[in-house]
Amino acid sequence: MYDILIKNGKVIDGTGSPWFYADVAIKDKKVVKIAKYISENATTIIDAKNRFVCPGFIDSHSHSDFPLFINPKAESKIRMGVTTEVIGQCGVSAAPRSDDHRDFFGFNLKNVGLTFTSFAEYLEALEENKIAVNIIPLVGHGNIRKQVVGEDKCAPTTEQLREMQDMLAQSLKEGAHGMTTGLIYPPGCYSETDELIALGHTLNKYNAIYATHMRNEKSKLLESIEEAIAIGRAANIPIHISHYKACDEINWGLVKDGFKIIENARAEGIDVTLDQYPYIASSTSLKTLVPQWAHDGGISELRERLENPEIRAKIYKQMSQPTTGIPRCDWVMVSSCTNEHNKKYEGLNLTEISEIMDCDPVNACLDLLLDEDFNTGMVRFSMCEEDVEHVMKHPLVMIGSDACCMATKGILSTGKPHPRSYGTFARVLGRYSLQNNVLPIENAVFKMTGLPATRFNLSDRGLLKEGFYADVTIFNPENIMDTATFKDPHQFPTGIDAVIVNGQLVLDKDVQHEVFPGKVLRRK
Repeated sequence: MYDILIKNGKVIDGTGSPWFYADVAIKDKKVVKIAKYISENATTIIDAKNRFVCPGFIDSHSHSDFPLFINPKAESKIRMGVTTEVIGQCGVSAAPRSDDHRDFFGFNLKNVGLTFTSFAEYLEALEENKIAVNIIPLVGHGNIRKQVVGEDKCAPTTEQLREMQDMLAQSLKEGAHGMTTGLIYPPGCYSETDELIALGHTLNKYNAIYATHMRNEKSKLLESIEEAIAIGRAANIPIHISHYKACDEINWGLVKDGFKIIENARAEGIDVTLDQYPYIASSTSLKTLVPQWAHDGGISELRERLENPEIRAKIYKQMSQPTTGIPRCDWVMVSSCTNEHNKKYEGLNLTEISEIMDCDPVNACLDLLLDEDFNTGMVRFSMCEEDVEHVMKHPLVMIGSDACCMATKGILSTGKPHPRSYGTFARVLGRYSLQNNVLPIENAVFKMTGLPATRFNLSDRGLLKEGFYADVTIFNPENIMDTATFKDPHQFPTGIDAVIVNGQLVLDKDVQHEVFPGKVLRRK
């Protein structure tokens, strides 16, 4: 007897091949049989008539590192059909960290009773916590640099660089699949290319990947792509470019030129891939709008500079210039505030907020950051639909939400976060593939399953194949669609009928069971 038998479905196996009718049998965490008709009985039988049955989706760019401790059910991800998340992105991971850095990147570990410092301890803590999704962990360059060099704008000494390499090597030994950078965020933005190449040599020793939030996604997008490729070339390592896009209207269309550079690099033998989320807006911390030089030394130094009238005037001037600052303040929406008296600004853009504050938008931004102790999120509408579709069609691009797991109740249901937290995968399937015919449904599924599985060296996941782990998503092509919006983001998509993780039924129609079969998938 099987554990689960999925009957009458249209199987999309994750290879990009055309769908076919088949039954799928699951036993002991694995897919054990795929056939036109399976007659044997099962403990649970799922009728998938008129449904697509495919591998569970792999979120190739996720930020659930910390939220999984608060929300181990990973509801917003499970309800999108995601069974595996690639975490530790943009130079920020949960570990390694020292006792002095427990509130690193605005998350206080002591507040939730966590004591880990090493990468191994973090992964063990995740396993002990029990989670609904699988995790592919990457280690953040920002963590390593902050511990060794600090938050100052300077190059590491020879000794410090060796220490960074050792810390990276230790994390790789403990299970990290690679290293990520966030080259617009301190302290990563203070790194020169040579530093990253040196760390790349360490990645090479462990057959690990380099994933990068590049140094510039605006007017210097092409130069940033060249830098990423130069690192891959010099260190002989695979390169993965995160959330590929061109921001600000003057730069729209540059993604096409970027692909030419990437394709030339591929022809040269450099292994480059990319990921994308299907929206024209990005999301990050509001403080990234402040010039990088003002962040030198950390948050306390940033506050001192903004409270100094002369330095603030310099910052204001730079932020007010379209080429060096904020081209359009009405395209910047505040998504989250920590202070109750500022909650009224959530969902409003800087122009609207400035009218309430009775000042100009840049000063409104700076005043809000000071009042919020810089813990303010934003959504920035800076891309165009033509670019989104062009990127999505490219064969090297996979799908990643660039979001953490959220929930419709509790602490993770607050604010106006980017709707990608809830809608990414259903949006690609329903809106871009089935509705707008941007790409065939089999190709869309491949970008969520087989392609990221290959990229992150998963030899037994990412395909619906006998002997592979039973991570399965079943969806209805008639109503698969994202429902989350920028004004009302905390909404699950429609059309995801069932989600199975490691052979256990986690989501059945609209009911998520209290089961936590997720595994930490350490680098082998």
